[in-house]
Amino acid sequence: MKPLRNIGNTDIQITPIAMGCWPISGVTSVDVTEQASLATLNAAFESGINFFDTAYCYGYEGESERLIAQALGDRRDQIVIATKGGIHWQGTKQVRDASPARIRQECDESLQRLNTDRVELYYLHGPDPEIPVSESAGAFQELLASGKILSVGVSNFTLEQLQEFARVCPISAYQPRYNMLQRDIEKDRLPWCIKNNVSVMAYWPLMKGLLAGKLSRDHQFAPEDGRQKYPMFHGEEWEKNQDFLDVLRTLANEMNRTVAQIVVRWTIQQPGITCALCGAKRPEQIRENAEALEFELSDSQIEAINRAIVQRGTIIS
Repeated sequence: MKPLRNIGNTDIQITPIAMGCWPISGVTSVDVTEQASLATLNAAFESGINFFDTAYCYGYEGESERLIAQALGDRRDQIVIATKGGIHWQGTKQVRDASPARIRQECDESLQRLNTDRVELYYLHGPDPEIPVSESAGAFQELLASGKILSVGVSNFTLEQLQEFARVCPISAYQPRYNMLQRDIEKDRLPWCIKNNVSVMAYWPLMKGLLAGKLSRDHQFAPEDGRQKYPMFHGEEWEKNQDFLDVLRTLANEMNRTVAQIVVRWTIQQPGITCALCGAKRPEQIRENAEALEFELSDSQIEAINRAIVQRGTIIS
């Protein structure tokens, strides 16, 4: 039995590692197939992961949600599903719309795609500059009261937006970007979440695959690989990141673990971090990440990692 953690003040229990279901949507990842995606979802469950994170816009036609229903529908009561509303596609362009009517519509459509009568956690995917946060929060409060959603989360919010939303609707989870080299939430949002017992579900723990340690210094990205647009994968930043990874590779070798396992384990041992979302599109990827549930880093190992993080310096992401 894997160790479980509660979502906020709820009695909903999750594994500290979730399968992030964006890659199986096939929108930005290459070499995605339905067969591999279904196998990956099954591998996550078989590896002891019970928490699956998706969204209305994961796939131009909701592919990610539909795949979860197809792969895990017969085990619905054994899994926890988080999905998100407030962003949809118009053609190949993402559109933010967090109006109450749109939030209610997307929630209903997500439930249909997932072939379920409720989701355990429903996020506002991001703030809508045209809609007051409090208005969006009112729609989430209604959905919570209806029983269609069992808890509420928000993603990519500032501290002020968290506070505004929470005045209207209780927040159980916050999903920000967070990893060894991108730790800006520690300044304000993480302390607020700890104080208010809001679970922090970190996305990008492996920094879009960079911190998995499998990309060599001379790696050449495929033209369709969406990661090329980020400075972290180029030039001096790339070299600094590879130097940092060399430190992690040494530690991983000493522990007979992979770099990805060390990185994920470090993440879920950080104060206030409830869960790390590990994206995967192949079974071996999620199996590797799930093994981070099997061990702990010692205080001295965490200190060594933290020294390497300081030496790496501020990252341009």
